[in-house]
Amino acid sequence: MVTGGPYSITRNPLYVFSTVAAAGVGAQIGSFSGIVLFALLCAGAFHIVILREEKFLKQALGAPYEAYLARVPRFFPKPSLYQEGDTGSFKPRLLLNTLLDGLVFLVALPAFELIDGAQQSGVLPVWFRLP
Repeated sequence: MVTGGPYSITRNPLYVFSTVAAAGVGAQIGSFSGIVLFALLCAGAFHIVILREEKFLKQALGAPYEAYLARVPRFFPKPSLYQEGDTGSFKPRLLLNTLLDGLVFLVALPAFELIDGAQQSGVLPVWFRLP
């Protein structure tokens, strides 16, 4: 069980920073409401996943995981808890998979630009506007 590094300040660092990235995607549409909406949708989806994962890990890892749950916050990082940990092993294939998964955020900007251009030219109707 990895409990050092980013896992010492939040139990779900990937989900936290994916939510921040989703807020960034929302910012690309130029609306504060978009930032909040994207972040909340992402955090809500991750919350459901986190609850399922925690249930499984409690059964699989037992008391050490229960102690970790009591010590480290589920989502919002608490930097004062930071501790170095064992770096573990590095698997380039997993890094590549993670990078490919993150490409969705790079694709979002041109997609939003295409949508905006189509709406500006009248090809695509505007169904609603965010403040």
